[in-house]
Amino acid sequence: MATIQHIINGQRTSGSSGQTQAVFNPANGQQSGELVLGGSDEVNTAVKSSLAAFELWSATAPAKRAAVMFNMRQLLMDRADEVALTISKEHGKTHDDALGEVTRALEVVEYACGITEKLKGDFNANVGPGIDTHSERQPLGVVAGITPFNFPAMVPLWMIPMALATGNSFILKPSERDPSSANLVHDLFIEAGLPAGVLNVVHGGKEAVDAILDHPDIKAVSFVGSTPIAEYVYTRGCASGKRVQALGGAKNHMIIMPDADLDQAADALMGAGFGSAGERCMAISMAVPVGDETADRLIAKLKPQVEALNIGPYNQEGAEMGPVITAEAKSRIEGMITQGEAEGAHVVVDGRNHQVDGYEQGFWVGATLLDHVKAEMSVYKQEIFGPVLSVLRAKNYDEAVALINSHEYGNGTAIFTRDGDAARNFASKIQVGMVGINVPIPVPVAYHSFGGWKRSIFGAHGIYGPEAVHFYTKLKTVTSRWPTGIRSGAQFNFPSMN
Repeated sequence: MATIQHIINGQRTSGSSGQTQAVFNPANGQQSGELVLGGSDEVNTAVKSSLAAFELWSATAPAKRAAVMFNMRQLLMDRADEVALTISKEHGKTHDDALGEVTRALEVVEYACGITEKLKGDFNANVGPGIDTHSERQPLGVVAGITPFNFPAMVPLWMIPMALATGNSFILKPSERDPSSANLVHDLFIEAGLPAGVLNVVHGGKEAVDAILDHPDIKAVSFVGSTPIAEYVYTRGCASGKRVQALGGAKNHMIIMPDADLDQAADALMGAGFGSAGERCMAISMAVPVGDETADRLIAKLKPQVEALNIGPYNQEGAEMGPVITAEAKSRIEGMITQGEAEGAHVVVDGRNHQVDGYEQGFWVGATLLDHVKAEMSVYKQEIFGPVLSVLRAKNYDEAVALINSHEYGNGTAIFTRDGDAARNFASKIQVGMVGINVPIPVPVAYHSFGGWKRSIFGAHGIYGPEAVHFYTKLKTVTSRWPTGIRSGAQFNFPSMN
């Protein structure tokens, strides 16, 4: 059984806490590894390593930092199957889904390859008599990322490339549930030419998180996870003077208009609702058909597809959905289905007590379809984060939009329609950060930025893309004048170009 250790200054170490935690294969429920857990001592050691590495790394020419990113890009392409397999063994998602995660991570690495252009400053000559002004963006120093279980390679790679390319050193605290991908990402960066200590990995729970949030030498923290923890990270991190971007939970709706192509909409809901067992912050968990006739036709198309979904382990050919992450997650999700049924939701397809032959001890929840969900039900209000697609019938378009705008979350949303006027109005009026028009999961490409609204994000910056350049750097503006031998005497009015 593998022991998964911290990586500090390029060396694997078990640290000093003596604490460990089991890591499981969700498909069979068996322990696959033992993770060492760190706390403040390990974070302190990682910060010392990061500070020492920062001095040289920040002084490295941006083109040389970009060269590391180009090498990392090639390594991810060459070893995509290896990274995907590492993801699947601990997360449970199918191999094709894990490959998709690697591909989206690769896009951010590619964006970081162009960092030389993105760090160019501004210059103006003669802003005053013999006075020039230029601006530049400089790295913050040591920054950190706290990442979730659902994308154990992609989310770290949404943070690390831009943080490193802009000249910072980085400490990663990955999820304890599937930590091996983080160590593999570190090793690939080292192979790509990154100096030891520029990227450190510390495993742990709340003690490690709090040590990161409180440490005075960590200048910024990126977080992705649930909303309660995102708010905690943001509040505590800001209180210690850090920049914080904390991305939280979601309850993503998809409106289906009467004129929509229902075959296309049903296919979109299947992938967006049940891909990765619904363990995505951009999953569509709420279908909102407009009108009962639209809802009835949609249910008629969805029901046989949900029942026929191929559920199995990552190494099963043709598997479309894997298990959920832990036994606790399985119990919670099934409990929410039961609660929704008790509150009046109609269970069209029931995924509770699902079994997969040969993998009876795995953490399986079958694809579940609920109809006649109401806004006051727990299955509507709460983020289930599992393979449960709920249908809430709206009387008209305005009611559907009001429903979305009144929800506490504002991460992602979509509308399926052939009506350009409705689509344009939806994109303009909806109070959600990422919007899809006939696109079910509108995750922006890497040269845009990812981020929701309302209680789906805390902090002013989205993750990756142009927002990342601003988050991981500080602006410095220099105004200069060289002696010309002409004295004008002391000036006591506020300086201006005149």
